[in-house]
Amino acid sequence: MSSDSITVSIVSHGQGRLTAALLEDLARCPSVSAVILTLNIPEDDILCPEQLRSRLRLIRNGHPIGFGANHNQAFRFCETKLFAVLNPDIRLANDPFPELVIALKKTHGGVIAPTVRYPDGGLEDSARHFPTVPSLLRKLMGLGDGRVVIKGAEPQDVDWTAGMFLLFPTRVFSELNGFDEGFFLYYEDVDICTRLWKSGERVILHPGVVVIHAAQRASRRNLRYMKWHLTSMARYLGKYSLRLPR
Repeated sequence: MSSDSITVSIVSHGQGRLTAALLEDLARCPSVSAVILTLNIPEDDILCPEQLRSRLRLIRNGHPIGFGANHNQAFRFCETKLFAVLNPDIRLANDPFPELVIALKKTHGGVIAPTVRYPDGGLEDSARHFPTVPSLLRKLMGLGDGRVVIKGAEPQDVDWTAGMFLLFPTRVFSELNGFDEGFFLYYEDVDICTRLWKSGERVILHPGVVVIHAAQRASRRNLRYMKWHLTSMARYLGKYSLRLPR
């Protein structure tokens, strides 16, 4: 197995059609040596391309668990030196992993993420500055959403980047003990990036590598998701208020 081999973790919440499309994309990525697919709620088998079937491990949860708990559970089966977390609604127009791995090595990053675009080509706000009470109030008033201004196509440091696509060195993810499972949904990505910076690791965004994301934005339409979002926000602010890394 190559030192650049990657284990990919995907969690489906009844998103079989989206997940099947992502599996088709991953089947064309030679460095993906294993895919851990977790079905967090009961659903039918998800179609997997023949060339990926031998690399796929399926987990069916007896009851739903949170974002971080699902990916931490998948990480227990990781036998590669790189571990990637992908949302089911990510699409890969081409193989993003070789360039991300090269940049991760050059920057000695603790995690790296590609630039994320909407299906129509618009740039998504996947990399942002650390949230604070003042920044969240400014966002509420429409005075800025905290997104990072991307400069050029070279890898750059960012405060945090969204959990829809994250590539970690396995050593780093293990040393952090993975995601904080106290967050059920939302802010797990902000939290782990904060802990990376606090531990002396770097969070890297690669503007030259692009993936597509059909954003669901469930918290804007569903009261239960909105409650999870607000609860996670409050937990994060309580955990790091006035204690953010420089």
